[in-house]
Amino acid sequence: MYNLGIDLGGMSVKVGVVDENNAIIGKAAVPTNTPGQPPRPADDIMDDIATACKLAVENAGVSFDEVANIGLGCPGSVNSETGMLEFSGNLGMQNYPVSAKLEERLDRKVFVENDANAAAFGESIAGAAKGAKNAVCVTLGTGVGGGIIIDGKIYSGSNYAGGELGHMVIVAGGRPCTCGRKGCWEAYASATALIHQTQVKMLDCPDSEMWKLTDGDLRNVSGRTAFDAYRAGDKAGAEVVDTYISYIACGLTNVINIFQPDTICIGGGISKEGSTLTAPLMSYVNADRFGKNLAKQTEIVVAELGNDAGIIGAANLHLMH
Repeated sequence: MYNLGIDLGGMSVKVGVVDENNAIIGKAAVPTNTPGQPPRPADDIMDDIATACKLAVENAGVSFDEVANIGLGCPGSVNSETGMLEFSGNLGMQNYPVSAKLEERLDRKVFVENDANAAAFGESIAGAAKGAKNAVCVTLGTGVGGGIIIDGKIYSGSNYAGGELGHMVIVAGGRPCTCGRKGCWEAYASATALIHQTQVKMLDCPDSEMWKLTDGDLRNVSGRTAFDAYRAGDKAGAEVVDTYISYIACGLTNVINIFQPDTICIGGGISKEGSTLTAPLMSYVNADRFGKNLAKQTEIVVAELGNDAGIIGAANLHLMH
C-alpha cells in the first residue's frame, strides 16, 4: 500500500505517491493561483488537487485502490482535528473545510496540517532529523518558518497556530515585520531580509564586488549575492554575511534555550550555502547557548529533503492520529 502527500502552496500544488520506505515513486503538480491575480475559488483549487492526486498515482504506475492514506500540508492556521483551514491569507480561505472537500473528491480520509509542520515531520521521519525524539525545523525563505516536533509528534499549540518561530522578537522596537510587530526574527533572518541587507551595504560600498555580481543593478540582488562576494574575498560581502549569520544565530539560540531539542534542522534556499553558513553559525550559537557545558548538546544540521519534505511529511500525517 502507498500514501499520498499533498503540499499546497500559494502558487502551486505538488503531490507525491510515497511508498513504505518513504521514497516518492510518482509526482504531479498543478498551479494554485496566478501571480498578481486574486486567489481562485477554493472549490476550484480542490478540484485541481484531486486531479493532481490521480495523475500522481498514474505516474507512479499504481492503482488508486492501493492508496491507503492521504495527507495535506497547507499554509495558514489548520485545525488538524476538524480538518478545517481556519485562515490562510495566501490562499484567501477562512473557515474552509479542506479535509471534507477533498474527501468528497477522493473517497479517502484526508489528514491535514500546516505546511511548515508537515515539512518538519517529513525531516523527522526521513530526513536530517531522522531518529531525533525532539526536533525543531527552521526554514529560511521569503519568511522564517518553523515546525516543532516533541516526543515524535507535531506541536502546534492549543489553537493550531503554534510554531511561528519567525515572529519572536530579537530586536525590541526594530525593523517592521509583515505580521505587524517590530523586530521579529523574520525581519532579520529571512532571505528577504538578507537581500535588503545586501542592497543597503552595496549603496554604502560602491567598490564592492557585489556590484559586479549583479551587473550594477540592485534589482538583481539575491540571497546568494553576499555569500558569493564573501567567497571571492570581498570585505563588504563578508560583513553582510557575518551580520546576517549573527541574526540567524540569535534566533536559533533562543530556540535551543526554550526547547533544548536533539536536532535543529535548517532548510530553505539559504541552507544550500552549507558550511559557509553552518560553521560560523555554530560558533555564535556555542558561545551563547544556555547549558553549553552540558554533555548533550543540540545538533544543528542542514535539511536533506528539500521540496520533498512537505510531501513526505503530509503522506505520514495518519501516524499522528
